[in-house]
Amino acid sequence: MKKITAIIKPHKLDEVRSALSDIDVKGITVTEVKGFGRQKGHVELYRGAEYAVDFVLKTKLEIVVTDDRVDAVIACIIETARTNKIGDGKIFVSDVGQTIRIRTGELGPDAV
Repeated sequence: MKKITAIIKPHKLDEVRSALSDIDVKGITVTEVKGFGRQKGHVELYRGAEYAVDFVLKTKLEIVVTDDRVDAVIACIIETARTNKIGDGKIFVSDVGQTIRIRTGELGPDAV
């Protein structure tokens, strides 16, 4: 099994969630995060004063899927989260050693 972590623009969350639901992704964990990549933050004007915003608000999605679903989930996220502008985000894929459903004690793919 794999854990897909996607960092996307916050305004794309509803669209990505809907698209993932359409391809039968059962669960997603969503976290509001701050960070920067090539954007390096930006400068904002507030009450006539400029100040630097070092971190950009993003949304982090975490999705655990079986190995055979990884490519479909990645393609879905890319297709729906892309704006073709800087800051569209990143996707990371990592191995999941074990999954356990707390309520039932199910293990592995049955627990996803």
